[in-house]
Amino acid sequence: MYEFLPIIFFIITFLLILTGYPVAFTLGGIATIIGVWVFDIDFFYLLSLRIFGTMQNFVLLGVPLFIFMGMMLEKSGIAEKLLETMALLFGEFKGGLALSVIVVGALLAASTGIVGATVVTMGLISLPTMLKRGYKPTLAMGTIAASGTLGQIIPPSVVLILLASVLNVSVGALFLAAIVPGFSLIGMYMIYVIIFAHLYPKQAPAMPSKEITYFRSKGFSKEIIQSFLLPLLLVVLVLGTIIGGIASPTEAAGVGAMGVLILTAYKGKLNKKILTSVTKETLVLTSMVFMILIGATAFSLVFRGLQGDKLFLEIISKSHLSPNGFLILVMIMVFIAGFFIDFIEIIFIVVPIVTPVFISMDIDLVWIGILLAINLQTSFLTPPFGFALFYLRGVTPSEIKTKQLYIGILPFVIIQIIFLGLLILFPQLLKVFQ
Repeated sequence: MYEFLPIIFFIITFLLILTGYPVAFTLGGIATIIGVWVFDIDFFYLLSLRIFGTMQNFVLLGVPLFIFMGMMLEKSGIAEKLLETMALLFGEFKGGLALSVIVVGALLAASTGIVGATVVTMGLISLPTMLKRGYKPTLAMGTIAASGTLGQIIPPSVVLILLASVLNVSVGALFLAAIVPGFSLIGMYMIYVIIFAHLYPKQAPAMPSKEITYFRSKGFSKEIIQSFLLPLLLVVLVLGTIIGGIASPTEAAGVGAMGVLILTAYKGKLNKKILTSVTKETLVLTSMVFMILIGATAFSLVFRGLQGDKLFLEIISKSHLSPNGFLILVMIMVFIAGFFIDFIEIIFIVVPIVTPVFISMDIDLVWIGILLAINLQTSFLTPPFGFALFYLRGVTPSEIKTKQLYIGILPFVIIQIIFLGLLILFPQLLKVFQ
């Protein structure tokens, strides 16, 4: 009975998460009950030490700072202006609006790493325009949802920070390794849109030439500098300090947070109302992440105390799976889990269990981290619990059906799966900046 207790513990926890009860309390509550039952009251002493050690992790300070950046870009209207400018910049091309959404999604991702803010902002601003211009609803919504999830792989990404913490690898190494895959994925999105617009020009039309001419006659160069180049400079500032070895990712997050404040002040948007709103939402999101982290810490402590990691290693060794076979099994497991639970739960529940096996098989954990990040990105797009779908559905007109949203994201999910396969076959793609 006790031999299979780790498996029973894992299954009970997973099933309770599926009921919709708050994940942090599910993880922490079940772990505490099992921990006290098995290890007696001394469990609380062990748990407090583990939580204190986790909260002292300097790397995790970057999480609230990057969240702050994302919220400030959204609330200050900088993201909205960026999207409007890029739409007119690409407007003369068929599919230009969709291309601009991808570019802006990438820029916001590289500035923040926050999916919700990006998807909602682009959904509110660009979706009505795209529908008005005659874009096919499935293409419009699929592009917005997929572009909004780019923050999961493009540095500085909160997902990469959390994965680095769990895998015990350098955040900087993960950021560097993610650059080529991240921008390659952007390229694949854009190629798909260009091909679609070429095949179905009436479903992805160019903007009227009169609007483009009017825009370019009204201080075109100044608008480009203020709306595009300054946010781009912020991204370069954050990533450049990391890549150049000038600052750690956490220090670079501080630079980014200060940079977005300066940029907002320069735009004349910095006031008490916006600052209060941004700091409150940052507090809420940060608290949610760290509450789940504390619950996951309790779960991990009990699971390892029950020798669950050793049992899992034993099962894998007896199955005689090759390293590639085990990797594919984990990727399938993470992909399926993404249909039902959030990426944070997957990172803190599944990844700590499989990491010792990857280490025993001498597999590069940085490579694993990038593969997991791209895989987790699909969890935002896959029904029934894809969070990007929830965010976008909340701001779409009532005449748009949920079915259209699901159809729209399907090509982008396929693109991500194909790209994940390419990264598994060609891991040297990560070595360009390493």
